[in-house]
Amino acid sequence: MEYHNPVLLKETVDGLNIKPDGIYVDVTFGGGGHSKEILSRLGPNGKLFGFDQDEDAIANALPDDRFTLISENFRYIKRFLRFYGVKQVDGILADLGVSSHQFDVPERGFSTRFDAGLDMRMSKKNDLDAYKVINEYDDANLKRVFYDYGELKNAPLLSRTIIEAREKRAISTTDDLKIVLGKYLPEKVKNKVLAQIYQAIRIEVNQEMDVLKEFLEQSLEVLKPEGRLSVISYHSLEDRLVKRFMKNGMFEGEPERDFFGNFSVPFKLVGKLIVPSDAEIKINNRARSAKLRIAEKK
Repeated sequence: MEYHNPVLLKETVDGLNIKPDGIYVDVTFGGGGHSKEILSRLGPNGKLFGFDQDEDAIANALPDDRFTLISENFRYIKRFLRFYGVKQVDGILADLGVSSHQFDVPERGFSTRFDAGLDMRMSKKNDLDAYKVINEYDDANLKRVFYDYGELKNAPLLSRTIIEAREKRAISTTDDLKIVLGKYLPEKVKNKVLAQIYQAIRIEVNQEMDVLKEFLEQSLEVLKPEGRLSVISYHSLEDRLVKRFMKNGMFEGEPERDFFGNFSVPFKLVGKLIVPSDAEIKINNRARSAKLRIAEKK
């Protein structure tokens, strides 16, 4: 059950501007790498809450009285913090996407490297899995998934091919899916296109865009004034949402201006976009597409 190196460890935790007696939240606990770094900077009265919906992550809970691990999706951050008597915190860290551990366990179905059942659930409690998406979604919804979440221009062709194939027999495994879509996977771009297809299905299965929006909106309520939000994203869909929300507190459109043409925004951006160094990417391949953005609540 190995969990790999946390991405942008120092930069992400630095961005939180840790106060020794503060209250912090790591909403993507995973192997606990970022959480350990936060705890190392907290004093005896500091407090850290971790969230992770993946049942495997519970085994990594840290034996520290200042730490509480909540086995839930971080879309419920406000509800569960209140359950523990916490209304506002000093900082929130999110390392989005799939953990290295999830990619490396073949039966989870996240990786293009292995044959496995069509699953891709980040939590086994979810009713929806990749099998249902591939075998039960109608043409309109399959096209939506591939186009919106995989940014695949040939989404109609992919959808039609899947529907025709599943009428003969169920598409049960990741290898089945690769065979069905084989003509759209030329060797030169095979890995890139497969990654887009898997990303699209995974985002749909785990409602990742909806979860991210709900989390970001709640972060505004949960953070204290001058509290910090430190978010690592791994693909353009996530990063666009994070960037827009940090810039103006909205996902679409622009804030309303007053009579004088001024508008107020809830966050102040801290520094510029941070990406991993070549040295980090060499050590930790997962870091290659990471983008870190940091904001402070006004």
